[in-house]
Formats: sequence, structure tokens, C-alpha cells
Amino acid sequence: MSKAVGIEIVGVNLSYGSTHVLKNVDLAVRPGEFFAFLGPSGCGKTTLLRLIAGFAQAQTGQVLLDGQDVAPLPPWKRDVGMVFQSYALWPHMTVAKNVAFGLEERRLPRAEINRRVAQALDLVGLADYAGRRPAQLSGGQQQRVAVARTIAIEPKVLLLDEPLSNLDARMRVSVRRELRALQQRLGLTTIFVTHDQEEANTICDRIAVMDAGIIRQVGTPMELYENPANLFVASFLGSANILDGHATGDAFEVVGGMRLPLPRGVVAPTGAKLVFRPQHASLTSSVASPLHGPVTHREFLGATVRYAIRVGDSEILVDAPFQSVGELRDVGDPVGVDLPPQRALYLAA
Repeated sequence: MSKAVGIEIVGVNLSYGSTHVLKNVDLAVRPGEFFAFLGPSGCGKTTLLRLIAGFAQAQTGQVLLDGQDVAPLPPWKRDVGMVFQSYALWPHMTVAKNVAFGLEERRLPRAEINRRVAQALDLVGLADYAGRRPAQLSGGQQQRVAVARTIAIEPKVLLLDEPLSNLDARMRVSVRRELRALQQRLGLTTIFVTHDQEEANTICDRIAVMDAGIIRQVGTPMELYENPANLFVASFLGSANILDGHATGDAFEVVGGMRLPLPRGVVAPTGAKLVFRPQHASLTSSVASPLHGPVTHREFLGATVRYAIRVGDSEILVDAPFQSVGELRDVGDPVGVDLPPQRALYLAA
């Protein structure tokens, strides 16, 4: 494979008629990085991927691959490989013919085509399946054929458009590990589009969280989870308690009249809400806590027990380690919620 390249998106705006799909997008993907576009359906993540591939055109902005603006170039001149959500395999062709298709279109010598096909199938662990047809393969194997076909053309960048969405839950776990291992072996700059936060968190180096055509935040999975920049990122990545309220002097007053002292130096922005993760709080028997109320629901999750507690007009979740049946709280029990000040976030939209 060629040396890994960086990707830059500069000032991109893209509209379809009156619908503004991408809104002044600026982004840099590092060479050799496994990067994710993460967000809900309709947020623009696949459109941004297609823009890089050359299947969509922006009204303004630049798409730079290794410093070169490729916006004027058609897809086949960008040295970019894309694996589609549907895999797009030819059903009448063998695995080897599917992988060779792009190479034959480029009119490479037959010996070179055979070498690359064999190498690509070996990389994805399908060397013994060259003579089969797609219908004779599992979903995970078909996905690997699609990847092999793409890497056989030796692209500078690998683009993956929700490649695991057609697989069952167990197969997704296995294949995503294979994708990560393959990407590391090849050293290819790779962009992965998904709406599944678990997929992005487990295999990607960094993530761009998108919403309504805007990149809300970029960071490592842990950075985004621990330090979300706004309410959207906090709520989209994992479970989060979000309570309405407002700052009053050195405290934050939650709707319902309960007050939490603000740590020294912490300022709650205008319109902020109190945000914290279920595992960052703990239950106490004291209702003198600023956050308190009755248990309204309990879920046994194995290693943890998730409690729902009615606090004022809101319901919050607290995850407690499971120790024994005798220590469980019952529905209706009055409890306090102990929240360490450093675990409280005050975020605006």
C-alpha cells in the first residue's frame, strides 16, 4: 500500500435544492487514522463520505487529499476506495472476479491483476473462497469480499459506509475487529460512517459527531464521553442524565427547587443543564442530599443494577455495582443521589 495520506475538508457547504445538508464543515483526518463520522440518520455523514469519494459535489469549499484539492476530479481519479453499505457484489461473478473487477477496468496486465487479487483475498482471510459466488458466502464473508475488492486497487484512502449494518449483532463484533486489524496492517487512512456509537467507540482513533449537517465535536472516544462539548454530544454518546435548571450565584438550582453547589471556578453557561453519567453517581439512604426522591424502577444488568429515581419533575438513572440481593433498593424506597462535584457537567445546546 502507498504511504498514508491526510484528508482536509475546508469550508464545505452542500445543498440539494433548498435543503442545506452540510453546513460550513471544516475537518482534518490524520494520515493512517481510523476515523468515524458518527450521528443519527439524516445528519449528513454519508453525504460527507460521498463528497470525499467524488460522488457528491459541494457548492463551496475544498476536499484535500495529501494537500491536493481533488474537488474537481471525478471519483476514478481520486485514488479513493469505497465500500458501500450494500456491498454491491456481482452475484454472477466468483469472489475472485468480483475482486478483479476494478483492476480489469483499469486495464492492468493479467499477471498484476492475479497478484493483487490473491494478495487482497489473503489479507481478508478468503484465499480459499476465490471460486465461490456471493450467494455461497455468509454476510461477514461478503463484507470482506467488498473490502478486498476495494483494497486491491491500492487506494490512498479507504471509505466505509455503514459496512456492518447488514450483519447480526454477534457477527458485527467479529467483523469490526477484523476491520480494525486489517486497517492497522495496511496503514491506510480510513473513514468509517456509522450511527452506532459502540462501533465507533471500539475501533476508531477519533470520531466526528455530526448533527443536522454540522460537526458538533471531534475527539477520541474517551474524550467525547468524558468531556462532551454540548448537550447533543452528551446525549448521543452513552446514557446521560440531563436536568433542567439555572445558576444562582455559587449554586445550580435544579427544576423542583433542589440546589447543587458549583465547584470553585466552574461557571454554568446561560441555558445550561446539569449532565452526568449513571455510573458517576451513587445512592445513599440520606434524603438530605440535594438530589433525592423515591426509586421508581429497577433493572438487573448482571454486574450492575440500574435504578430510576424521581427527582423533582425529572427521572434520573444511577448504576450501582451488584453485590448481593440483600443490598438491593426496592421500588418506592426514598434515596439520596450522591454526585461528586467533578462529575457534574453544565452544558448548553
